[in-house]
Amino acid sequence: MKTLGGKKVMFVGDSLTTNQYVSFLCLLHAAVPNATFSFSSDNRSLSAVTFEDYNVTVMYYKSHYLVDIVNENIGRVLKLDSVQIGGSIWLTADVLVFNTWRWWLSSGSRQEWDYMQDGGQTVNDMNRTVAFSRALATWANWVDSSINSSTTRVFFQGISPDHYRGTEWGEKGSTCEGETEPSSPSAYYGGPIPQEAIVKQQLSNMSKPVYLFDITYLSQLRKDAHPSRYNGVNFRNDCTHWCVGGLPDTWNLLLYAALVHSI
Repeated sequence: MKTLGGKKVMFVGDSLTTNQYVSFLCLLHAAVPNATFSFSSDNRSLSAVTFEDYNVTVMYYKSHYLVDIVNENIGRVLKLDSVQIGGSIWLTADVLVFNTWRWWLSSGSRQEWDYMQDGGQTVNDMNRTVAFSRALATWANWVDSSINSSTTRVFFQGISPDHYRGTEWGEKGSTCEGETEPSSPSAYYGGPIPQEAIVKQQLSNMSKPVYLFDITYLSQLRKDAHPSRYNGVNFRNDCTHWCVGGLPDTWNLLLYAALVHSI
């Protein structure tokens, strides 16, 4: 905790980022159980917990796509070339941990936008991986133009996998439900997630240092780490999110090691 003294850590992303945010808070609280802390929230996008004795604030900023969604006359527009809404808030942090991908696959009632806009072009839809790539480039340009690397550390979480296809670990027709053991590396057949390569390529082209917090492969092996039907939401088979007291703790132990090395 002393290493983080006086720092503001912000997790930016979707509900998978929330898993990591809550885990990070739990680990800090376990380290200093008697510390005084306070909670604040704007009831929309930003929530924060401050450990008063150490002047450490840990925040979560909800942003499924990183880029802006703006209400216009035609409807909700996902602007692939803009991060103006979130960008000014992100700059208040000393450590930033970003994540996006899962919600780019959303459709129907879960889709948060009606149109996509990239520069002067507005479309009903486009290939979601292409849209993700363009949004990631916008985010990267923001980091390169806005972040002071001498005072702010930036991390990007690798793509978080799901476990709905038992063929990935040699069990045809099954999902994560009922799984109690990790997969063996020698018996995992899923292969890399294509969007991983997009993230790595984008980060390699940036002028500012961004640490790729690459949790993808180690998470692919953890078919046993999901809440499955025990997530408390209509007992649906949840093989996307993670039990907080489990894999996200591992993510955060690795993140903390990286923070200690870089701060």
